[in-house]
Amino acid sequence: MEYTAEDEILIDDKFKDLLHSCEKICKDEADWNIIKKAFFLAKEAHKGVRRKSGEPYILHPIAVAKIVIEEIGLGVKSVVASLLHDVVEDSDYTVEEIGMMFGPKIASMVDGLTKMAGVFNTDTSPQAEYFRKVLLTLSDDVRVILIKIADRLHNMRTLGSMPINKQIKITSETIYLFAPLAYRLGLYAIKTELEDLSLKYRFPEQYEEIRKKLEETENRRAKFIETFNAPIIERMKENGIDFEISGRVKSIYSIWSKMQRKQIPFEEIYDLFAIRIVFQPSPLIPEKSQCWHIYSLITDIYKPKPDRIRDWVNIPKANGYEALHATVMGPEGIWVEVQIRSQRMEDIAERGFAAHWKYKQATISNDEDEFDKWLKKVREALNSPTENAVDFLDNFKMTLYTTEIVVFTPKGESRKLPQGATALDFAYDIHTNVGNKAIGAKINHKIESIFTPISSGDQIEIITSESSRPKADWLEHVTTAKAKQSIKNFLKKDTQNNIERGQELFESKMREFGINPSARVFRKVLPAYECSNKDEFYSKLGAGILTLDGIEKVLRQNSASKILKFWTIQLSNPFKFLSGDDKKREQGSDSNLPPVSADEPQFVIADCCNPIPGDPVIGYKDPSTGKIAVHKTSCDELTRLASQHGDRITPIKWSSHKAMSYLSIIEIRGIDRLGILMDVAQLITGELNMNIRELHIQSHDGIFEGYISLYVKNINDLNLIIEKVGKIKGIDKVKRLKGIKE
Repeated sequence: MEYTAEDEILIDDKFKDLLHSCEKICKDEADWNIIKKAFFLAKEAHKGVRRKSGEPYILHPIAVAKIVIEEIGLGVKSVVASLLHDVVEDSDYTVEEIGMMFGPKIASMVDGLTKMAGVFNTDTSPQAEYFRKVLLTLSDDVRVILIKIADRLHNMRTLGSMPINKQIKITSETIYLFAPLAYRLGLYAIKTELEDLSLKYRFPEQYEEIRKKLEETENRRAKFIETFNAPIIERMKENGIDFEISGRVKSIYSIWSKMQRKQIPFEEIYDLFAIRIVFQPSPLIPEKSQCWHIYSLITDIYKPKPDRIRDWVNIPKANGYEALHATVMGPEGIWVEVQIRSQRMEDIAERGFAAHWKYKQATISNDEDEFDKWLKKVREALNSPTENAVDFLDNFKMTLYTTEIVVFTPKGESRKLPQGATALDFAYDIHTNVGNKAIGAKINHKIESIFTPISSGDQIEIITSESSRPKADWLEHVTTAKAKQSIKNFLKKDTQNNIERGQELFESKMREFGINPSARVFRKVLPAYECSNKDEFYSKLGAGILTLDGIEKVLRQNSASKILKFWTIQLSNPFKFLSGDDKKREQGSDSNLPPVSADEPQFVIADCCNPIPGDPVIGYKDPSTGKIAVHKTSCDELTRLASQHGDRITPIKWSSHKAMSYLSIIEIRGIDRLGILMDVAQLITGELNMNIRELHIQSHDGIFEGYISLYVKNINDLNLIIEKVGKIKGIDKVKRLKGIKE
């Protein structure tokens, strides 16, 4: 469909607005010409094409280019690549043709931005394969990732026009990978907006509720900030410091996350904002010294909380973030976080990598800083021989959103690791061979297990042995991507060697008996040795876990007596869903989604979140079983699955369900008193007429806590129980647990 005259006016206006932004990056006529050339090529390539919202498609690359300039701070080549980023995918133009018109660098960037699923010829997730290809461009040009983040930001800003299953796929990808990636690249403002937009479309009611409450409390918050800031402003002026001070409200997503994590209402979150001081540094005094001087001035007024000082001035975060954070006791007995940073630190905090690179070039420094070190680790991970793109993505994600600790080698060299890391993680961070041969560690000169968690400030020496080798259970004791991948690589190689060794042993034994190792033979052997397949049998045999001492007896026995019978319990489907895949329509339904008949694909309740009727749900088609797993829309596992297998997400909803009960679990906590357990049981079984399956309570120091496993008919029943139990005298907390307790 051709663009209308109104469309052409809109396109022209948006492009003029982009050119206005380009004034800060274009140095000569050649820069202007290449941007205009890219625009006209993109406009021609996307001619007549519209987005889901109905607007001309060309507005999307224009918007991405504007984000790249205004919100990330990149230059001319990045703007050109942004304008062309969908041209190869959506038209007949090739990367080679782009190279001839715009040069090899821009062609390489466009190639990195072009969506190519299945590049690695594996049968894993196309989404994970695509992410891997995009991340591989980190080895060549970080700008490609930054443009991709700008592309995702604009897609999130215009997500309202997409259907619900697409929204879940895109928001899951965003929260699982793009927001952490933006954080790691130092794009704090973009990371925050991506998180907020994900929440807005995934949980619109909660998002709107928090937004309204922030709005309602704005005046009271502004008065408090004004009162808090007044003496600080006076003291800073007395000391001749050029500065700006402001109060920054926490993002809606971070507030929501804290409410979920701590199971508390909005009213119980007291750190809704932070005070930020940005100063213009004096050329005669080091920035670090000025940060600590300002800290001293503030703590002369307000008493600090000693355990809440965060010194990212002397030890910056891996994404380049530098600042001094302190929490002080303000008026009305309220703790307030104060962030102190120079203008340079502020630019890096807001613009991330682009600002980091600009300042590094300005100082003509060849020193490897924190960002360079992280990038080097990423490139090492990207070059590792990982075949499974889903494993790669999970491992890579672990390098993004982590609270860091700083530990030291015996010679005093500092190393950054994620919080929760063990001595074994440290060993692999030193070198793969050190990790593979580790048998123990000296932590602060005291011998400890290699599985011991380490803390900031620890000095660690790894004890190695040539006879040591990684074991499968090591994977449970490491957190870093490098450690996990190194262990997996070793085990994979070791397993393959064991399989080959085991196969040789078995075939040699069979030759002694004159037997050909056929399928009939394995139908006897595998059950006898409790192995599910040949590889497992060979691997255990090669590793010495199994022996062939009794193999002759196994082979002589009647095959019928040795075949293990596996029984499965087929539950009658106690619920009915509406699925987006059926062609029949439910009469009188308030939804456009069709009903599922008894012959349609089976539904199974996901154990990870255990939804019950009334919970908002979404379906995930399991390719191996053909069944649809029913997840709550808030399920973390669903977010992971949707981020990697978005094409398997299908919209469903509860429809008519039989009058039966569903297992659910609530956690309770309170002050122990005589008879409180009887009160809880009497309320649930007597007054509310619900069946309790299991009740587990522990009491210590006058406090009791535990969980109750019970059967309810729907979400209304569960909410009623939570409300009523919460009113029992002595009960402090009642909350629903996400999944099933083992």
